[in-house]
Parts: sequence; structure tokens; C-alpha cells
Amino acid sequence: MADETAVNDQITDSVTQPNVEVLGSAPAMSLGHIYQTLAQSTGLSFQNAAAAQQRMATLSQAAIVQGVNLLYTLDTAADSVATSKVNMSDLPTALASLLTVRKVT
Repeated sequence: MADETAVNDQITDSVTQPNVEVLGSAPAMSLGHIYQTLAQSTGLSFQNAAAAQQRMATLSQAAIVQGVNLLYTLDTAADSVATSKVNMSDLPTALASLLTVRKVT
């Protein structure tokens, strides 16, 4: 103990022991706070990653829907008729002969 005083030893012990306990438990408390903060920030990063994945899935689905809509809005019957007319005409032969004439000259 410290210096002898007129105060009862039990009283001084009842005051000093909680102080010692607080000093002894401070490292554990601070580590507990650090672990809680780390767990919370890790949880938030996982939540942000999941939200970003959901946003990307929504955007990709919208892009796919737009592409399918574009495919369905094309007039494929008219395109196929025009293509068959071009193939049945003498246009490819004429273009090929013009190309050979140009290469020769």
C-alpha cells in the first residue's frame, strides 16, 4: 500500500480497485471497438458490392430487352425479299465485271 493515512484501508481499496480494473480492461475494450468497426465496414462493403451487382444485372437486362426489341422491329420479310431480288438479278455479275475492268486499267 501507499502511505499510511487516517482513512480506513478498505475505503482506499474500494476507490483504487475500480480504477485498476478500468485501466486493465481498457485494451480489451479498445480492441472490441476496433473489431466492431471492422465488422461494420466489411458488412457495408459487402452490401455495396451486392447493390452494384444488382444494378449491373438490371442494366444488362435492359440492354438485352432493347436488343430483342430491335430485332423484333426489323422488317425481316421485306429485307429477305430485297436480298433475294438482288441475288436473282444480274447485279453481282455486273459489279464483278466492273471490278475486273477497273483492276485491269
